[in-house]
Amino acid sequence: MKLKKITLLFLSSILMLQLSAQEPATCFRIQLKDKSQSPYSITRPDEFLSPRAINNKARYNIPITVEDLPVNPQYKQQICALDATVRILSESKWQNTVVIYCPDSSVLDAVKALPFTDTTVIPVSSYVLMEHQEKKEVVPNNNNNLLQSDLYFDSLFDYGPAWAQIAFHNGHRLHELGFYGDDMLIVVMDGGWEGFSDISYFRTMYENGQLVGTRDLIPDHDNVYEGGTHGTKVTSIMATSVNGTYIGAAPHARYYFILSENPFSEELIEEDFWAQGIEIADSLGADVVNSSLGYSTFPDFPQGNFTYQSCDGMASIASRNASLACQKGIAVCVSAGNEGNNSWHYITHPADAFDVLTVGAARAVDSAMGPFSSYGPSADGRVKPDVTSVGWDTFVVNLDESVAPGSGTSFASPVMAGLTACLRQALPHKNALEIMDIIRQHGHRYNTPDTSMGYGIPDMYQAYLDNVPEQCTSAKVQTKLLVYPNPCTDKLVIPNPEYTIQKIEIYDVSGKLIYRHDNCGRSIIQMPVNQLIDGFYIVKIFASNGIETTKIIKR
Repeated sequence: MKLKKITLLFLSSILMLQLSAQEPATCFRIQLKDKSQSPYSITRPDEFLSPRAINNKARYNIPITVEDLPVNPQYKQQICALDATVRILSESKWQNTVVIYCPDSSVLDAVKALPFTDTTVIPVSSYVLMEHQEKKEVVPNNNNNLLQSDLYFDSLFDYGPAWAQIAFHNGHRLHELGFYGDDMLIVVMDGGWEGFSDISYFRTMYENGQLVGTRDLIPDHDNVYEGGTHGTKVTSIMATSVNGTYIGAAPHARYYFILSENPFSEELIEEDFWAQGIEIADSLGADVVNSSLGYSTFPDFPQGNFTYQSCDGMASIASRNASLACQKGIAVCVSAGNEGNNSWHYITHPADAFDVLTVGAARAVDSAMGPFSSYGPSADGRVKPDVTSVGWDTFVVNLDESVAPGSGTSFASPVMAGLTACLRQALPHKNALEIMDIIRQHGHRYNTPDTSMGYGIPDMYQAYLDNVPEQCTSAKVQTKLLVYPNPCTDKLVIPNPEYTIQKIEIYDVSGKLIYRHDNCGRSIIQMPVNQLIDGFYIVKIFASNGIETTKIIKR
């Protein structure tokens, strides 16, 4: 789930950040007691939340509380005043914590003696840092207005090799109705977007203002375009928009990148960066967050290791904040983890969080689960993963501009996140918690969830049809013909009471026609499918009033 491949160029550029797993802890999480005498007030939310965030919360009746107030800056100043070497590396307003760099551990007694700090201090890292550098948000120099009209297509997309991973969820049907993620803000939390700004596939994102900003949370590092290509591949699954070559799950959405994953090490502090990152997403007014990251053990800081029993949604600061983000209006998609074949076996943090969509990985061609995909349940017995998407042989855009399959739950999550943004656009009257629950309810295993697929493979088009208000129904929406059972084993049944169906065709995931049924002069059509190998297929129903396309799973 986490890629730690680092180029020599990146190694040379981050020499300022030296780490040693054998060294004692130098960074500590400090719990603050309160937010007393804060210069911020919930009556002035514009001082710490964007207009978009404020409007979103008002729209869905989400209260702004003391929890949303930033950490008291006076407390941070007093902590740093104790010693010249002390620095604030990370903070969480929802948890009211700060992470400090304190190489002289004797100073910790003075920190704990402050009237506003708790005596519990948690070691999180053994960083050795250079001179402090001020961090900044980077906003690309582009047009941040609504997407330009030339992004829109009157004809249907030609998805290229991405077709199967979109059709897996009937996501192409949402796109056909004009739901491409327009006006949605997707925050991607990852570990590096190396080459992203130079890849031709993403040029229109810059030209049309779809990349609205970036933020690097790693100490002594201030460039999200260094650190590996994991974020580049993950984002390509959602954002790519090259008709006839590759179309992503949410090609018209806006994006914001947060580098919360240190590609140079694996230490507990990364959970603190994650917790801070999700709060930044909230302050920006994010509609959807994708996080293809997960935490369990820390090779570079083994004293921070967890066990599966900690995957209860509460033990991890990242998991606690993931749950809060959903309550505060964000639909959060998290990769389940790639521990299925390993001794850990189970989901990781923050995939154990409450309310989030934890996404397992399957293969499009036959709906088989990836053997690497982490298993549930959560340690406290909740269904995990929540849903399953394509994460085995998912097509991604690589640094060399090739489009090739890659595997990992890291790639399943953005397929789901992009389509979740499209569904949020399609159902603006539903809040984030409702959207995520609708997606679970439309998984093919909703009534019989298991520990590998969770509630199964969601049908995003049916999720829309079942929840769109009548007055909002687009004229482009056809009455969906009933095709059952789905999944099927030996036959498909299609009611035809008005005798409008003319022929039925079945295509495999590559778009190859493999079966045609012309004998449609019956009120109920029964099609044998026992000759099909297990997998997922597209069924085209040609009727007198148009063509209906739907997805089926053969088992």
